[in-house]
Amino acid sequence: MTGPADWFRERLLVLRCQAGDQLAFEELVILYQPRLRYFLRTMLREDRDVDDLLQEIWLDVYRGLARLSDPVAFAAWLYRIARNRTFRQLRKRHLSLRSLDGIDLPADPGDEALFSAEEAESIHLALDRLSEEHREVLLLRFIEEMSYEDIARVTDCSVGTVRSRLHYAKRTLRHVIERMNHHE
Repeated sequence: MTGPADWFRERLLVLRCQAGDQLAFEELVILYQPRLRYFLRTMLREDRDVDDLLQEIWLDVYRGLARLSDPVAFAAWLYRIARNRTFRQLRKRHLSLRSLDGIDLPADPGDEALFSAEEAESIHLALDRLSEEHREVLLLRFIEEMSYEDIARVTDCSVGTVRSRLHYAKRTLRHVIERMNHHE
């Protein structure tokens, strides 16, 4: 969702859904399902529970969409629901959800540089080795192209915390990739 036409289409679909248009809801599902599946699969680190979780998320969306007051906030609202369901599932698995925001890694002078296409495969493999919080902010920022403000809404934290998590997540990701490449 990068262009004005996509932005307008999504808002129109949300408004149509709120007016009871079932076909518009199906279009929203089709629009978001692949990206939402990737988000869940990456956060959960496996496919085992993804389909059930997707159904639960879309049911929550269907039930709550009429109460969404700002159609512009749909993506953040959807990913907030997905995040809550995902973390609930992770807690069921008894996985540690401790924060890694305070990890101190060596400074990387190119911290703001974009990843090259050649590094894409390593990045996807390395994502599995990050904490849930770090995977989440990287996915929301770089896959979903959400603003810092929207990520803050999804994660229920301040924009400053989002910036900090992104900073540490990128550094940690680079560190993991370097270790992976060093062991090859």
